[in-house]
Amino acid sequence: MDTAASGPTPRRVLRLSLLAASLLTLALPLAGCGEETAAQTREAPATVARPVQVTSVAYKPREAEKSFVGVVRARREIDLAFRVGGKVVQRKVEVGDLVKAGDVVARMDPEDLRLELESARAELSAATANLAQTAAEDTRYRSLTAKGVASAADLDRKSLAKEEAVGRLERAKRSLELAENRLSYADLVANADGVVVATAVEPGQVVSSGQTIVRVARLDEKEAVVALPETALADARDADAFVTLWAEPGRQIPARLRELSPQAEANSRTYPARFALAGADGAVALGMTATVTLRPRQQQAVARLPLSALIDRGHGPQVFVVEAATRTLAARPVEIAAYTDDSVLLSSGVAEGEEVVTLGVQTLLPGQKVRTARLPGATDVAERLPAGATRAAALEGGQK
Repeated sequence: MDTAASGPTPRRVLRLSLLAASLLTLALPLAGCGEETAAQTREAPATVARPVQVTSVAYKPREAEKSFVGVVRARREIDLAFRVGGKVVQRKVEVGDLVKAGDVVARMDPEDLRLELESARAELSAATANLAQTAAEDTRYRSLTAKGVASAADLDRKSLAKEEAVGRLERAKRSLELAENRLSYADLVANADGVVVATAVEPGQVVSSGQTIVRVARLDEKEAVVALPETALADARDADAFVTLWAEPGRQIPARLRELSPQAEANSRTYPARFALAGADGAVALGMTATVTLRPRQQQAVARLPLSALIDRGHGPQVFVVEAATRTLAARPVEIAAYTDDSVLLSSGVAEGEEVVTLGVQTLLPGQKVRTARLPGATDVAERLPAGATRAAALEGGQK
């Protein structure tokens, strides 16, 4: 007992030595395995292709075309009305009928107008007879005055009566002309070629002078009428315009702003605008739905990219471009034309058709090898993915 308490025995020392040697032998392979794993981890970014989302660069005009829907109208619409009041006995046209200048579109009862004409003729006959009588008396009294039989006062009265008869005859002639004109107004005549677009009365209705009977639209000039918001007023004045029809979607008709209202409508707060259609033929019918497109002139071409594609690490704004040959990343300095709410407009720095990384650019490095994926939109991708799928899985599914 005293010997065991005084210190370790040779056999115990031998066991401890063997145990230490075994532990050292096991530690050396484990250390080598850890160094190999760390080395592989350091090499992974350079050798393993990382999936990234990209979009192709496309240069387009900075200001997009603006389109507004309206209708085709005639530049001139004429309200035809009788020039005298009376009872309408016939309306010879309906909506959609073509009329030519001189065609009768409606008739009024002419009986009262014919009576007025007969009265005017009778008045003319009486005025003519009165003038003949007063003229004869004036001649006779001049002869008597010269012989000293009649006084000068009597001659003056006869002369004044003659002058009054002359004026009465002229008035009767004018009344007869007016009566003849009024009788001719019983026929309502179209004064230009066109198409009837509206009717306002029916036969048997009593109308007053100037009341609209039919509305005729002239076909020589056609326009597209649209309502413009206040943000499009400058474009309407300066941009090139063309019109497309729903009936002929492949046809573009040159248009020119002819009239822009200086005041907005009270209800819609929009400004009515009329665009004249150059060369509109018979296929462009009145009332057709027309789309007026405004195309800005002489504007800068820019590439529109998401804001997430832009990165700045102290050397100015850059984007990552995927080199087509090596499928590696290259950092490109870019010139920014403008920012919008969700995108950036580039004026230079990238070429048409190049692929630019749009997500996760903060974690990427130049020269890194990548696999590209095109996603039409986050919403579409989310709808196609199964529940619980990750964004990395989506990128793997869309890689090429």
